[in-house]
Amino acid sequence: MLQMVTRAAQRPAGTVTAVFSKGRERQGAYDFLESKYVNAASLSFAAGRAAAERAARLRFAFVAIDGTSLGLTDQLEAKGFGSVGNLDKGGRGLKVINALGLTPEGIPLGMFSQIWWARRNAKKRTKQEKKNDARRRDAADKETGHWLEAIDEAASRAEHAGAALWFLLDREADGQDVLSKLAATGHRFTVRGSWNRRLDAGEQSPKYLRDVIEKTARKGDYFLNVAASPTRSARCAQMVVRWQRVTLRLLDPKTRTIRLLPVNAVLTREQGTCPVGEEPLDWLLLTNNPVSTLEEARDVIDGYAKRWRVEELHKAWKTGACNVEQTQLRTMRSVTVWATILASVAVRIERLKLLSRTEPELPATVELSMPEIGALILLKRENKKRNEVIPDAIPSIGQATVWIAELGGYTGKSSGGPPGSITIRRGLEQLQVAARVYAALAPPEK
Repeated sequence: MLQMVTRAAQRPAGTVTAVFSKGRERQGAYDFLESKYVNAASLSFAAGRAAAERAARLRFAFVAIDGTSLGLTDQLEAKGFGSVGNLDKGGRGLKVINALGLTPEGIPLGMFSQIWWARRNAKKRTKQEKKNDARRRDAADKETGHWLEAIDEAASRAEHAGAALWFLLDREADGQDVLSKLAATGHRFTVRGSWNRRLDAGEQSPKYLRDVIEKTARKGDYFLNVAASPTRSARCAQMVVRWQRVTLRLLDPKTRTIRLLPVNAVLTREQGTCPVGEEPLDWLLLTNNPVSTLEEARDVIDGYAKRWRVEELHKAWKTGACNVEQTQLRTMRSVTVWATILASVAVRIERLKLLSRTEPELPATVELSMPEIGALILLKRENKKRNEVIPDAIPSIGQATVWIAELGGYTGKSSGGPPGSITIRRGLEQLQVAARVYAALAPPEK
């Protein structure tokens, strides 16, 4: 397994044949992936423990939890996969919940948990049918149960290592089961609100979350640089912040019992800078972190903004670098094992990318081995610009990442921004070949 992960990190790709060039390696990889003694849960356990141990050295670690699906080839529907995407299109594949550990600065630490399942016997339902179904079934019998399992696994691995966590979840997690589970872990959490929830108002007339917080006095504001997107104009948005301590009235749809959950609700909303025809930026965040000052409110807002790291990881894992959806493996067991290996590779690529952007002055040794650094310097000297001087000293992680990306086709400013996961992945492929040669030929003292 360690040899397979190492080779996959050296040559990231979605298929076994693209990663392993030698016949013996390929056969060994297939034997491993098809073995009944190997499963994704065990690999995820090991990765999660390692991530938790790294997190224990920090004051806390964010854990961004999000779900995605892998679209996989299964034309005969004989591989044990389930439906994904639009049911009318007949897509096949697997569903997964990922719990990605991050430093307080948003640098990936590793995958705390991965929960896999195949969505079988899915059928189109109306909103009312979904609502009725939710009332009849326990959380463990619904897909909500997979979210709860991911939270449990992350919390358990943090407890083993002595790490403090701060969970980050999007609107899909705004349900009474998930909120209750997060509160029960004893760790901090932030969930983006999806519903105008009813609050506990005692004997008074009913009150609702958005109505209450929008009437709260403005507590402060800040400016946010907004990048352009297909639905949004680039701009510097003025964001107004409000917060209020509230008690949510959580209703169990099956038992009709009510649980009261005190939280701090933080609302940050764009005011005065939204172009005509666009919706203003608006986040309603539910958290158990203390919020009594603007600084504490910004901690919650800025922390939640790092949740996007897990979506960036999904892109690198699925299409940007590892191309896991290209696999042609024939069983759910082998696909989940292979995909779990590639997830760790994607984490490393994203870690390298983000370290180079947020802490570029750190020495390259924080992420690269000495043979990798030695080989990288030699490769850079072979391809340096006319007036460029390449010193013998260990480069910074920012400089080293640019050099790696240049090996993968990065051209600097004309590429449209800092190095991304695709050019880093291509560069790593070339670097790893050179690093193996360098390690074999260079004197030990070098």
